[in-house]
Amino acid sequence: MSVNHTTEPAARRPWLARAVLVAVLVSFGAGCTRLDTEVWHDVRLTEEFSVRKADQVRTFEDYLALEERLLAELDQKVYAVTATRPEKGLIRYSPGSAADPRAWQPNWNRSFELPATQPKGGVLLLHGMSDSPYSLRVVGEALNRAGYQVVGLRLPGNGAAPSGLKYVVWEDMAGAVRIAMNHLASELGDKPIHIVGYSIGSTLALNYTLDALDGRSAPVPASLILISPAIGVHPAAALAGLKRGLSVLPGLHGLAWLTIEPEFDPYKYNSFTTRAGEQAHRLTRSVGARIARRDRIGTLGDFPPTLVFKSNVDATVTNQAVVGRLLGRLDANRNELVLFDINRLAAKSILQVADPNALTTTVVGAPDLPFAVTLVTNEDDNSPAVEARHQPPNSATFSRAEPLGMSWPSTVISLSHVALPFSPDDPLYGVRPPDSPQTLFLGQIAIQGERGMFALPTDWLLRMRYNPFYDYLEKRVIEWADQNSEPSR
Repeated sequence: MSVNHTTEPAARRPWLARAVLVAVLVSFGAGCTRLDTEVWHDVRLTEEFSVRKADQVRTFEDYLALEERLLAELDQKVYAVTATRPEKGLIRYSPGSAADPRAWQPNWNRSFELPATQPKGGVLLLHGMSDSPYSLRVVGEALNRAGYQVVGLRLPGNGAAPSGLKYVVWEDMAGAVRIAMNHLASELGDKPIHIVGYSIGSTLALNYTLDALDGRSAPVPASLILISPAIGVHPAAALAGLKRGLSVLPGLHGLAWLTIEPEFDPYKYNSFTTRAGEQAHRLTRSVGARIARRDRIGTLGDFPPTLVFKSNVDATVTNQAVVGRLLGRLDANRNELVLFDINRLAAKSILQVADPNALTTTVVGAPDLPFAVTLVTNEDDNSPAVEARHQPPNSATFSRAEPLGMSWPSTVISLSHVALPFSPDDPLYGVRPPDSPQTLFLGQIAIQGERGMFALPTDWLLRMRYNPFYDYLEKRVIEWADQNSEPSR
């Protein structure tokens, strides 16, 4: 009997599935190649840290010296060949532009350290992918005022040119984290050291902690504070490695990029490489597997207390992974999720699409969670005022509600992945522009007009950039660090 190959299931013809996948990626790549790149998309900066340089860059001072050479190289290879182009609007690499971070003091694209006279402990700040130390600077300054010595680390591949994300691997970032933690430990002795991670910085914090528990790094952090953590990323990120591999073929160089956008933000890349997506996928899978392995053999009991801040909706990372891959596996009664709900008052009147992945559907009223939940939400559905409702571990009910004296802005329906660490008065992303009209402002911009006329992408304009409840986040961060400032083990 002959076999009809035209009806054979695709699962039994893997070569066909692969061919279809390649065809889709090639078709997508053909569209990408039409995107114009600039020198900051193509340049390769050689003075960037990588694990290959670990023998030469051993201390934090070495790292800062290399970073200084990196920014000098950026000046020479990018700024020096980029003319001021007012016809194209704001460009961060255009000398003298309002978006040129070198005109800001300090330039928050650099690693920084905030010493304390008699520190009670230390804190390492780890920003996200395509980001810079600017994102956690206000949290760091608050912790410094509270008595902690703070290091804000610029992660390799970030803070210079977006082309840096074409070459960095997550192991380079992990190597830089070890250097910064070693520095704090040498400065503080046996005093507790905490890690605050934002987005992929949270994943790096978890990776370092697992290494420390395995005896490959030291010290073990006294606690972790994770803001919008990247515990899981979209499954499509698994294709990034194949997509990047195809980018070396003639005519398919556009596959090296997921997005190419104008670079008008002084402290964050708007363009994003395929390799960056690939590395985020590799890192989250590695960390998730290591936590699951420790869970199976029962060795998560010594994991540091962990506080997670999360928006109920998040378009960047997988919400459910926070519970399934992290908090749900850790030792009971030591960890907490602070969840910023949507604006229930605005949701009644604004057209929206329900999000089945909203974390409230998983954690509110769940009786078997080994961690506490604090839900920051409307006092009731008819009020913009918010309160913090506390649900203890292994409880299906809220034990108390704490009025916060804060309210939802009338035009805001939710927070976002990027909003949580930024205060309403942030001079770049906040609710109102600074007093100086010459100062760049990328925050709450309420403008309308015909489509196609704005340099800023429309989804960029829609996304929430600051946290109206930042003061509560800051208060909880300091309380958590203070409560867990026992000597490191």
